[in-house]
Amino acid sequence: MPNEIIRENFNQVYTIIELHRSRALQEVNNNSLFIAWNVGAYVSAKIKSSEWGSSVVTELSEYLRTKDPTLKGYSRRTLYKMVQFYDTYSDPAFVQVLEQLKLNEPYMLPDSVEKEERQIVPFQMAQIPKILLLINWTCHQQILNSCKLNEERIFYIIYAQREHFEVKELQRAIKTNAYESILGNHSFRSQMLKNVYPASSLLFKDIAYLDFLGLPAKKYHESKLRKGIIQHMKEFILELGKDFIFMDEEHKIEVGGKTFSVDLLFYHRGLRCLVAIELKTVEFDPNFMGKLEFYLEALDQTEKRSNENPSIGILLCKEANRDVVKYALNRTMSPTMIAEYKEKLIPQETLQRSLEQFIGIIENNKN
Repeated sequence: MPNEIIRENFNQVYTIIELHRSRALQEVNNNSLFIAWNVGAYVSAKIKSSEWGSSVVTELSEYLRTKDPTLKGYSRRTLYKMVQFYDTYSDPAFVQVLEQLKLNEPYMLPDSVEKEERQIVPFQMAQIPKILLLINWTCHQQILNSCKLNEERIFYIIYAQREHFEVKELQRAIKTNAYESILGNHSFRSQMLKNVYPASSLLFKDIAYLDFLGLPAKKYHESKLRKGIIQHMKEFILELGKDFIFMDEEHKIEVGGKTFSVDLLFYHRGLRCLVAIELKTVEFDPNFMGKLEFYLEALDQTEKRSNENPSIGILLCKEANRDVVKYALNRTMSPTMIAEYKEKLIPQETLQRSLEQFIGIIENNKN
C-alpha cells in the first residue's frame, strides 16, 4: 500500500478522534454553563424575593462543601457570579438585542430533563440562549467583568469563539478594544483589499497596541521598533491575529539589479498570501504608499506561488490622519491598509455601536 494512502488513512483516524474529543469537550462546557445558569436562576429568585440574604448564600456554600467535599467551584463568590451570569443574560434588554440581531435562539432541553427541572425549580425560569454555549465559563466571567454594553458582550462571545481564544487572549482583545477596532468604518483599508479579501475587516485591526515593547516616550528609530517586535514576536502575532506566520525581517527583494528590503514579512494561513509590513515611527505620509505598493508588486512577481493569493501590504505608523489616509487609499490598486500603533494601552471607553455589520460579515464569509 503506497505511503500516501497510509498517511491518508492515518489522517482519517485522527479526524475521528478529534471529532469525538471536541464533542466531549463541548458537552462538558455545556453542562458547566447549564449548572451556572440554573443555580444562578434559583439563588437569584430567592434573593429577589427577600427569602435569602447574603448570610444564607454563605451558608449554602458551606452546606455544599460539607455535603460533598469533592464538589469544587461553589464558593460564596462563585455563587454570586452565577447569579450575575443568569441576571445579565436573562435580562429583557439583553434578550432584545439578541432578537434585533436574530440570535435569540434558546437551547431546548429534552422534555424529560425539562420536566425534572420544573419539579425542582418552583418558578418559571428563562431558557439559556444558545449563543452563550459558544464559549466557556471562564471566558464568560472575563466578559461580564469587563464589558458594560450588551452589544459588547455579544461581540466578544462571537469573536472569542471564532478565534478560539483562551481567556488570556480574550482579556487582551478586550484591553486593546477589539470591539471598536473591528466594528469601525474600516476607512484605513483600500478598496482592492476589501474586494479581494472581504473577510479582512474581521482579521486586521486599524489599531495595534504595542505596550509590551516598552518603547520610550521620546523619539526612536524604526530599527528599535523592528527589533522590539522581533524580540516579542509571540505577543506581536497575537496582536495581529492567530493566522500570521513570521517569515523574515528586512526581507531582501532583488529588482533590476538593486536590492530592497521589507521591514517584516509574514504569511497568512487563512488568506493564503504574503503580508508585507512597513514600520514608520512618524505620522502617515502619502509618499509611503508608493514604496509599499512597489514591494507588493515585487513579491507577487518574484515570490508568490501559483496557489497563493495577491500579497497584502500594511503600513504600521505611529499616527494617521483619517482624511489623509482616505485620499491616499482612494486611487491605490493594491490590497493595502494603514494601521496605527499605540505605545500604551488606552482605557476602554463605553461604546454605542451596532453588531449588525460584524455578524453580517461573519455570515457572508462562512466556509
